[in-house]
Amino acid sequence: MNTPKPRKRVLLAAPRGWCAGVDRAVQAVEKALEQYGAPIYVRHEIVHNTYVVRTLEKKGAIFVERTDQVPEGSILMLSAHGVAPSVHAEAAGRNLATIDATCPLVTKVHREAVRFANEDYDILLIGHEGHEEVIGTSGEAPDRITLVDGPDDVTNIQVRDESKVVWLSQTTLSVDETMETVDALKTRFPRLTSPPSDDICYATQNRQTAVKKLAEEAELVLVVGSRNSSNSVRMVEVARDAGAPAAQLIDNADGIDETWLKGVTTVGLTSGASAPDVLVDGVLHWLTDHGYQDVETVKTADESITFALPRELRHDLRAGNPPHTTGPAPGPAPGPVATHSATRHPPQE
Repeated sequence: MNTPKPRKRVLLAAPRGWCAGVDRAVQAVEKALEQYGAPIYVRHEIVHNTYVVRTLEKKGAIFVERTDQVPEGSILMLSAHGVAPSVHAEAAGRNLATIDATCPLVTKVHREAVRFANEDYDILLIGHEGHEEVIGTSGEAPDRITLVDGPDDVTNIQVRDESKVVWLSQTTLSVDETMETVDALKTRFPRLTSPPSDDICYATQNRQTAVKKLAEEAELVLVVGSRNSSNSVRMVEVARDAGAPAAQLIDNADGIDETWLKGVTTVGLTSGASAPDVLVDGVLHWLTDHGYQDVETVKTADESITFALPRELRHDLRAGNPPHTTGPAPGPAPGPVATHSATRHPPQE
């Protein structure tokens, strides 16, 4: 009597993929290209996904790392990760028309940093050194913010007044690791103040919850996302910590190593908040071709959040206006994402 072969299946996470902030940022670049024409300069990658960046480049977006790489008078889109106030000042100095595509949830953290700095708190920012979001938030109050890159950093922290210390965090971290760091900070500083609401974004938390569910049954978890995507990297770590025998980060189906599937009957599949579903579809087709034809959706949350396009862009789309340029910097900005007052110029012939 022949023993039937185990059924090969894919557990597909829901929610997965693009979050509201990423959708807003990508749409902003596409709408700006339609409204103003190419090129649209974008400071840093608009979101951390290679496929998205390459697709937008083909449409006329030019990605730069520094403001001084943008020709004077051009249009500059600021990425979803946020920037320091100094970047707004640099853009104004070069007469650039800025469109701020910072995710509103990152903007929230910026505003918290400004508020607590104005109240003379020492701010302990939990995050990864060198990440664009951390650089932008730190720039709001550089003399008040100390970066805490995990629990091991806590021992060496020095503050001026232990009764006036607050923690904030990068929005794309592992929830579990962040709370481990917070617990260590609370042990060190018993009067530590917490932010008014959780800084880790809803999408990051939802995707980590979903990947934990996949890890309960899948022998292999595949996370679609680019290696510079913090939330995608964290999802691989969360899957492993949750007990998945193996978890791998892949940009697309081309990144799958067939040897990973040896002895695997259940594959968990999800994607980071900056990875479009077209890449997940490609992985599903690859898995189908390799015998994983049963697909079951594992739903752990509903997402209905949307964000409006950046206000500078909304204004011009409504009015059908040519691009605007920023005037001279009017002094300290009233908030972390305030833009300089716009001066309109007639279109160049």
